[in-house]
Amino acid sequence: MSIEVNNESGVTVDEAQLVALARFVFERLYIHPQAELSILLVDEPAMEKLHLELMDEPGATDVLSVPMDELTPGTPDKPTPQGMLGDIAVCPQVAEVQARNAGHSTQDEMLLLTTHGILHLLGYDHADPEEKEEMFGLQRELLEGFTGKEAPSETMQ
Repeated sequence: MSIEVNNESGVTVDEAQLVALARFVFERLYIHPQAELSILLVDEPAMEKLHLELMDEPGATDVLSVPMDELTPGTPDKPTPQGMLGDIAVCPQVAEVQARNAGHSTQDEMLLLTTHGILHLLGYDHADPEEKEEMFGLQRELLEGFTGKEAPSETMQ
């Protein structure tokens, strides 16, 4: 499995923990061991630029996901085929503000956003109440399984 973190944010982040989380999510959702994921940590100006380019929306956001091969979760008998899962861009500065407002650590927020981004790459969404319940429920389950503690409250913009 190829999981790369490129930190261009200027903020110190526990990158090894983000990789460990991604590996955990891959295993739990039966993602092929050779699937590729890129996690890009960017500052607010870079995130604002990406947000405008990808979503046509102004302002920095917390996380953006860019799926590549449209992979979906596998099963124990049939894991996801090998391929490029995609790219996630996360803004630690936005994560810090959201974490402070929600009353949890910035690292917990980074884990939340990374999990959220991976789920988007796998086709999950939260556009309607049923989708949101499914996605956020799985997000909580994965975070609690990884950290061994209650998941932080959702702070998605």
